Amino acid sequence: MEISQQLICLFSAEVTDAEDGYRIEVPKREVDTGSIEPDETYRVALISPSSSGGTASIDDSSTAGAAAGEPQPPVEAGEIRYVEIEDIGKQGDGIARVERGYVIIVPGAEIDDRVKIEVSEVKSNFAVGEIIEEDF
Repeated sequence: MEISQQLICLFSAEVTDAEDGYRIEVPKREVDTGSIEPDETYRVALISPSSSGGTASIDDSSTAGAAAGEPQPPVEAGEIRYVEIEDIGKQGDGIARVERGYVIIVPGAEIDDRVKIEVSEVKSNFAVGEIIEEDF
């Protein structure tokens, strides 16, 4: 399955019954991190929860050389992200977590900082991001 490169955010949510239809709640963190704005209209895609479905990929080249079934990092070098620093690592760097708990190390950031970063290095289990803008 192809997912548009215009993807702004990705999260799991329950479809609930409402008076005049059904509702999908957007996590507050998506608005807090600047991914989306309240009172704006967005396109929404629903992906079946069944594990027997296909796998999603943003770009076929991103999976080249990867072992079959091995999850790919949810970020790419050069990507711009808005993140909130949740923890401090052993070396004093800020730690943010994004999709699937993937870690982005942000040197110079402190706990609870909300920063705009550019991903500079991507590894299979973590990435490094450089601060572009603080307290967005």
